[in-house]
Amino acid sequence: MNDAPIGIFDSGVGGLTVARAISAQLPSESLIYIGDTAHSPYGPKPIADVRRYSLEVLDTLVDEGVKMLVIACNTASAAMLRDARERYDVPVVEVIGPAVRTAVSTTRNGRVGVIGTVGTIGSGVYQDMLGVDERLTVLAQACPRFVEFVEAGVTGSREVLEVAEEYLAPLREAGVDTLVLGCTHYPFLEGAISYVMGPDVSLVSSDTETAKDVYRQLVSRDLLAGPDAEPRHVYEATGDSADEFLRLAHRLMGREVSSVRLVQTGAIDLLKGNA
Repeated sequence: MNDAPIGIFDSGVGGLTVARAISAQLPSESLIYIGDTAHSPYGPKPIADVRRYSLEVLDTLVDEGVKMLVIACNTASAAMLRDARERYDVPVVEVIGPAVRTAVSTTRNGRVGVIGTVGTIGSGVYQDMLGVDERLTVLAQACPRFVEFVEAGVTGSREVLEVAEEYLAPLREAGVDTLVLGCTHYPFLEGAISYVMGPDVSLVSSDTETAKDVYRQLVSRDLLAGPDAEPRHVYEATGDSADEFLRLAHRLMGREVSSVRLVQTGAIDLLKGNA
């Protein structure tokens, strides 16, 4: 299993930030990344649908022989993390816990803001996890158009800045000093978000911290790739065409993603693994 790939999943291109961080920290590891572009965006969809789509993609990754699953999607993590950990024999890493831990250690005044999709904010998962620390005041804000901008490849326009000002005004006025980017798409808009929030507000993104969790899990389970491993990075997308995914990946990350292949995720038996 040591030379088997790490499986990474997101609703679209946002999770590429996590894949890049994992590759930077673990250059010997092979990766398989699936963007569920057939159903993106997940944020406004019912939780039951997100759960079904997510498990279909994770089933596909397990069938492809991965040694670990990384849910690089906050909405999916909120919808089905427990299901995934009960369902699969391989370790499952998600992006919410690492961001929460970093936010707790970063804040100076105890006021922490969280931005995310409608699904993530509506689930209350960040509010619940941060709220365990009674010293913290947690303010959450859904920013549904942010994912739309990133999935359209628009990251630096005047419209992005205007929408960011509208969404973030309540958090800025509340005096948060730490802001969790509760969606892996949002780092692509970090310039606009940082500009609106100001230089005194620390932005917490889960990509680097999630990569550290991946490292810890692999070490503790003795699953690190061997010294002679020849890493390969495979990028896959669902839906009818991979062209749009590849175009966006090139626009957002340069030529790091050289090709994308299509995969089909079929209907699944939701009772699988729970018998």
